[in-house]
Amino acid sequence: MQGSDESNTPSFPEVPISRNVFTPEFLKRIGERDEPVTAGEADMAGPWFVEEIPGAGFGLYRLGEGRARQFQPFAVFRSAFLARLAAAILPGTGRDPAFRLRTEADRGGFAVESGREVVGHLALFDERVIEALHAVESVVRSPEALADLLEAAGAIALERAGAILDSRFPDPAG
Repeated sequence: MQGSDESNTPSFPEVPISRNVFTPEFLKRIGERDEPVTAGEADMAGPWFVEEIPGAGFGLYRLGEGRARQFQPFAVFRSAFLARLAAAILPGTGRDPAFRLRTEADRGGFAVESGREVVGHLALFDERVIEALHAVESVVRSPEALADLLEAAGAIALERAGAILDSRFPDPAG
């Protein structure tokens, strides 16, 4: 394991104001207003793409950004695998949680709610399950995020998953 040597931390060039079709003056004026409740989701929605940064790793950028346009990456990972996993889950991080775990148990355990509806129960109170459920639900609702996840999985995992899916949906012709 490497120490906390700061030479391992990627450094980015000084970034000028983002290249954008809206002028900096307009963005400043509109930025003085309160953000709508959808701002967090819009900021994280992507779409995201992974770009290699020589000597640093793999940067994660929003569509329309990137090194060529002198944007700083949202994140940098040493491996493309981790960058693609981040690209898959980031859109869900801006959304309100899809699930909530009740803190008091009932006969079935700890109720899992989606909206006002109880959709399941956990035997033990475990908020990490709810966080993971939200992340996975966010990935499967976005074809692009699902594609990022599948790409990150690699050929062997896809081959094994393909065999499992094929066995679950047998060809009726036989």
